[in-house]
Amino acid sequence: MEDNDLARAASEGDAHAFRLLVERETPSIFRTCYRILGRIDEAEDAVQDTFVAAYRSINGFRGDGSASAWLARIATRECWRRAASSRRVNAATTCESAAVNERDPSDPLGETLAAEQREGVRRAVLSLPEPYREVIALRFFSELSVLDIAVATGRPEGTVKSQLHRGLDQLRAHLTVGVAA
Repeated sequence: MEDNDLARAASEGDAHAFRLLVERETPSIFRTCYRILGRIDEAEDAVQDTFVAAYRSINGFRGDGSASAWLARIATRECWRRAASSRRVNAATTCESAAVNERDPSDPLGETLAAEQREGVRRAVLSLPEPYREVIALRFFSELSVLDIAVATGRPEGTVKSQLHRGLDQLRAHLTVGVAA
């Protein structure tokens, strides 16, 4: 079964279909949450809350877009809500540091600078106003296409492209100011 078929079956009360959807989509939703939050423990909690929210609102899934894009939108909103409420988006985790160390264990300075750069990007995206934060997160953290974002958000493709362009301009300006400071 395709993900959309599973979502439709779940909306009709099929718990097994929802369980399969969760199993299929958990890796991509986790990646999205981790990219936004920067910590494994927070990403795991956000994934769980994403699927709880999806289960509660499965009847709202219209089926005109992909179930994965619908879930990614729920996940990004959950992550930004968490980041805003805690007023922090943490730097790289031990796991991420270990991955960097495997590539070049002799460069702790490079590892530290890369972690700080990722943290700066997370904070800059968090500071964007809506709808720019949402489209930037869906495009770059969830890796959705412009078309998938348009369908998931109910906006025309041209609007999404425009919001991406303006959001990236604001993001560049924010990051340039941070570098100059």
